[in-house]
Amino acid sequence: MRHIISLFVFLFAVWLLFSGYFEPLLLTLGLISCAFVVWIAVRQDVVDHEGHPVHLRPLRWLSYSLWLVGEIVKANIDVAKRIWDPKLPISPTVTKVPAEMYELSQVIYANSITLTPGTVSIDLNNNVITVHALTREGAEELARGEMGRRVQRVGRQP
Repeated sequence: MRHIISLFVFLFAVWLLFSGYFEPLLLTLGLISCAFVVWIAVRQDVVDHEGHPVHLRPLRWLSYSLWLVGEIVKANIDVAKRIWDPKLPISPTVTKVPAEMYELSQVIYANSITLTPGTVSIDLNNNVITVHALTREGAEELARGEMGRRVQRVGRQP
């Protein structure tokens, strides 16, 4: 039931954000249309814990997002330096990173790796993410597991 309610609240918030209308008639129509969409989703049995993950911790998610933005900026600077300075080594490496966590957290982890310049998630299979890193240092940073620990703190099994 909480997934249904959170989906409705989320849809209505998005509707408000995009429409910008606060007139009673339009608000009522927006509520009705969001309720109708949720009703259809429930009838089709597509509302589940992964379709709308209300189990993510919002404050930790915000904290993780800010940390990830910082990591993306640092990685961008590192990649740019390596492009402009031929003395800095580029040593492409394929490594495997353990991802012993809930499925949604694994996907968040793999996507976070890919968002960070210099690393790309190639495969996610059997709780292991195969990663191509531009440098050995980037692969070693992933092996330390700081990103994985932060992802685990964000998501938890519903």
